[in-house]
Parts: sequence; structure tokens; C-alpha cells
Amino acid sequence: MFEKISTFMDEKLSTPMAKVAEQRHLRAIRDGIIATLPLIIVSSLFMVIAFLPNQLPKDWALTEFIATNQFKILLPYRMSMFIMTLYAVFGIGYSLARSYKLDGLSGGIMAELAYLLTMIPKSVPLASQAVKDLAATNPDLQTFLDSVSFGWNLPMGNLGSAGMFIGIIAAIVAVEIFRFTETKGFKISMPPQVPASVARSFEALVPTALILVLIATITMWIGVDVHGIMSKLVAPLVSATDTLPSVLIIIFLGMFFWTFGIHGWSIVGTLARPLWLTLIDVNTAAAAAGEAIPHIGAEPFYQWFIMIGGSGTTIGLAILFLLRSKSAYGKTLGKTAFIPAVFNINEPMIFGAPIVLNPILMIPFVVTPMVSASIAWFFTSIGWVGRVVAIAPWTLPGPIGAYLATGGDWRGAALNVFLILLSVVIYYPFFKMYDNKLKAEESAEVENTEIA
Repeated sequence: MFEKISTFMDEKLSTPMAKVAEQRHLRAIRDGIIATLPLIIVSSLFMVIAFLPNQLPKDWALTEFIATNQFKILLPYRMSMFIMTLYAVFGIGYSLARSYKLDGLSGGIMAELAYLLTMIPKSVPLASQAVKDLAATNPDLQTFLDSVSFGWNLPMGNLGSAGMFIGIIAAIVAVEIFRFTETKGFKISMPPQVPASVARSFEALVPTALILVLIATITMWIGVDVHGIMSKLVAPLVSATDTLPSVLIIIFLGMFFWTFGIHGWSIVGTLARPLWLTLIDVNTAAAAAGEAIPHIGAEPFYQWFIMIGGSGTTIGLAILFLLRSKSAYGKTLGKTAFIPAVFNINEPMIFGAPIVLNPILMIPFVVTPMVSASIAWFFTSIGWVGRVVAIAPWTLPGPIGAYLATGGDWRGAALNVFLILLSVVIYYPFFKMYDNKLKAEESAEVENTEIA
């Protein structure tokens, strides 16, 4: 029975799923968003620093210094993660253009142009003379006027996660227009003697003009609020993603595919990451504003409370192989796989145990992260553990990453340690069964060698 299921998965699902994961538009979205992770991770650390006063003693000089300069400490976050879609769009355009063997730099710039054209700058008029005269006798009004940026202002919210889906669509539309003009020959070609950089600029004139006129007509002249429309369409998806059933379904699909050698997390992550980033960006913005954190199911929640040690929460299995294995192979595997597992790298375990196509270890591989998710969701939802507000580097040891991701909440680190111990408990009976099987095979092999 198991062999039939394995064959079906390999022949009927493996290839289609691999094709889905490598579909050029999905791959470009994945590459563009992943390219922003260094910005998000580093800016998240500024977020953690800015809110250290919540965790430090009030009478420390460091606490007072950070609290006094909190606004300045958060400025790098506001120019990086707060406007992350601005960076992601360039990466998506660049990646998609390269997949078509077009100039990546031109593709990135056109994608950025299309995205920015979806946002309509708003004019803030200068204060009238009457208001200025009134402000001269009212210090509070004068302070307010001094803080207002007069002139043309962009809606900054749409440069962040709120504009992510419009950014994705804009990047795809721009590059497809670029590809159309290239394949149909609608471009200005320069003689071979012209430098390549100059030639590329002239070749990009026609698609740039088409993009500018098309997007500006829709958004600026007809007045279609594409961001408002997309916000209403995506809102149910974002809400659905931030539920325990959704988290469990995502985990099950990712782990189920992994057990058959398909990188399920890559497939699931490609589709879910824009939603995850929306959730974490809203949480981060709420933390920066000193408001209640609204969401639980952002990506760091998966990283630090579910996929501890890698997919399947295999840190527990690595500990068991290191400390409890009786078979020679298991002892060697434990020594090899434990250190990588501490830093959330579990390919040695997945392919070394192996977990792939292993009917004994497949069960806890799927069950353990689902149990961890349920427990972590419960503790977070009732307020015993802080909600995630930052993306910490995924190679950090679990408790450290959980501490940083929850904005410096020691309870996050404690929950991470508890879930690691829980993973040991869940994996133990299956590990014992598999280790006994390995030991029996080794003993039989020794006997056969002695008889020979």
C-alpha cells in the first residue's frame, strides 16, 4: 500500500509540483521578495532595539537613552521594511526579465515605474497668511505647521505590505510589455558601434512609454483606485491566513510533500509569503506605533515555534539520534546532523535518516509541527507569549531567534525551548522503533559477514 502511494506521489504529483514551484512568474515573485529579506531582517533588529525599554529595568541609563531616541532608532526601519514593496518590485521585475533573457536592469526599472504610477501624489497646500498669523500667537499650532510637509506627498502606506499585490501585478505587467515590444520588434535599435548601456536605454524607450501612458491613464487620468480595489480583494485572504486552521493546512501540505522528496515548503512559501509579509509588516507597524499587535500567523511564527531545527521540527529527532541511538548508523547521524539542526538546517536529517519515503518517521514529521503550532497559537492568542514583530535571521538557534522575533520577550524563548522538548517526546517512540530496526539490520549484516 505504501509503495503504491509513494509511486503515485512520485509519478503524478512530484513533477507537476516541481513545475509549479519553478513557473517563471512565481519564481520571479519568490526571488524578488526573498531579495528583500536582508533589509527586513536588519531593520527588524532596529525594531527590537527600539523596544528594549519594555524589557529592561526602568532606572538603567540605557533604557532612558533608547526611550528618548526611539523615533530616531526607528528611522532605518521606516526607510527599509516599512517600504519593502518598493524594493521587492525591482527584484521581481529584474528576475522576470532575466527569465525571458531580457535586460534585467531595464526590467527592474520598468517594474518600479509601473508600480509608482499606481500611486497618486497628494498636494498639501501651503498655509494661508491668516493661518500663519494665527500660528504666531499659538505655539501649538506653529509646532503643528512646522511638522507638516507642504507640497507633493506620496501615500507611504502603499509602499509597504499594503501595496505588495499591486506591486507584483505592476511588475509582471511591465515586464510582459517589455517582452512584447522585444519579440515584436517594436523598439529603437542602435548601430553596433553604440555602447551597450546607451543602446539598452534607447531600446527601453518604447516599452517605457507604453507602460507610462497605460498605467497613468488607468490610475491618474481615469482615476481608478487600484490599491483600494486590491485591498478589498485581498483582505479576506489575509484574514484567512491568520487563523489556526489555515496554519495547520499550510503545515500539513508543506510537510506532506516533503515526505515524498518534494520541497513542499518552497511551494507553499511561494504562494503564502506575500500574505505572511503583510501580516508581519502590520505587526511591526503596530509595534512602532505603540499599539496592540493584531496578527499571530506571520512567517516568524512558523520559523520559531513550528519549524524549529528545520521542517518537521526535526531538532527533537536530531537530539534523540545524538543522545539515545543504539545503532552505529544512528550515532553517526546524530553527530553529523545535530549541529546543523541547532542552526535550523535539517537536510542531513531529512535525507540522512532518511525521513523522505520513510513510513516510520513520516508520521511524526507531519504531526510534530502541527502539535507545536496548536500549542504556540494557544499561548500566543491568550497573551502568555508576545506576538511576532520582527524577522530574525533564520540560522539563529531557536530560543535566540524566538526572543528577537517577539520583540525581546523572554517568554518566546521559553516557549521555543518547551516545544523543542515536546518534539523529543513526540519523536521518541518512532525514533525508538526506527533505531531498533537499524540495529537489527546491522546485527544481521554482521552475522552474514561472519558466516561468509
